Amino acid sequence: MPESLGKKERQKRRAERAAQRSGKREKKKKGPLREWLDAIVFAIIFMVIMRTVFFDLFQIPTPSMEKSLLVGDYIVVSKLHYGMRTPMTIGIPFTQIYVRGLDLPWTRFPGFTEPKRFDAVVFNWPADEDDKPIDRKTYYIKRLIGMPSDTLEIIDKIVHVNGDTLFFKETREPFKDTMQRFWYVYKEDPRMRLPSARLEELGVSEHWPTMNPTVVRIQATDAAAKAIEAWEYVTAVNPVVREPAVNRTYSLYPPSSNHSTDNYGPITIPGKDLTVDLTLENWPIYEPVITKFEGHTASLSSDSTFRINGEARDTYTFAQDYFFVMGDNRDNSEDSRFWGFVPMDHVVGRAVAVYFSWNSEGSPFILGQIRGKRMFRAIQ
Repeated sequence: MPESLGKKERQKRRAERAAQRSGKREKKKKGPLREWLDAIVFAIIFMVIMRTVFFDLFQIPTPSMEKSLLVGDYIVVSKLHYGMRTPMTIGIPFTQIYVRGLDLPWTRFPGFTEPKRFDAVVFNWPADEDDKPIDRKTYYIKRLIGMPSDTLEIIDKIVHVNGDTLFFKETREPFKDTMQRFWYVYKEDPRMRLPSARLEELGVSEHWPTMNPTVVRIQATDAAAKAIEAWEYVTAVNPVVREPAVNRTYSLYPPSSNHSTDNYGPITIPGKDLTVDLTLENWPIYEPVITKFEGHTASLSSDSTFRINGEARDTYTFAQDYFFVMGDNRDNSEDSRFWGFVPMDHVVGRAVAVYFSWNSEGSPFILGQIRGKRMFRAIQ
């Protein structure tokens, strides 16, 4: 009897060792906490991959694109349109925490389309701090107006590209109904007031008196301005036009110019493989591009000799494409008129849709602050 028990014990131990060697030992079941942690880790990894490769999500913080995009709109930005940029830095996803001084080699994968005029694009702000890596610079959204190698000029608010009037043509301006600017409203009687209720019906939320009691300044779309001009006590509605001025109180690009936001240029936008003659007139325009975005040293000698990387040059050929961008809220947008061109390597993607919208200054009730009609709308 004892011998029989000993034999059974030896057989049991051999079976256990065999199970260990073959990896067939039953695994312990995960607890609920471990399952939750695994799910969270998987969700984070999935979201990082999706937002790195396919799309990203942003909130509109300023009114520079009104009425096309409103403060509080949450938008989807496609990275597939122009091609995904590989990461340029290593950091914690969805934060501004990254390893400083470590710049990764990067590339842009092919997209299924090229940037087109009038696209609403998200990009890293080129005028941000110089020591920031490109992908850590502040995100901006504007509309592509000037394309690489274009010659752009603004005359009395009207944009001209390559000598052709670009705006106020119904067939060529898909966002005309939502673009707004400043207007002067001329009243026949200074005692008459513009009724706030009627203005709000037209989407005009702001208006200001002027030194002339018969004139009121408003911010409105073309359609709203045209409707106000038809009011019986209004004699005219004209756009506010800033004239060129040397002693202006705001800085435009380049700083040495006498442009205004409404009378600007002409200026030729750099493009890949475009060769320009360097002159004293265009040096303030292109010298920042050559040094900041093309990675060369550049200087102008006392004898008016242009030097790039120490070599005397009278021409320069650009290595990448650049864009001239503007906000749809023309008179309330700091854009390329103020800080210059957007290099292609700063472009993140194309804004394609509004997925949520929140008006924090609306109803005192939480549900009343949701702009339901703006949700899931394509961006023109």
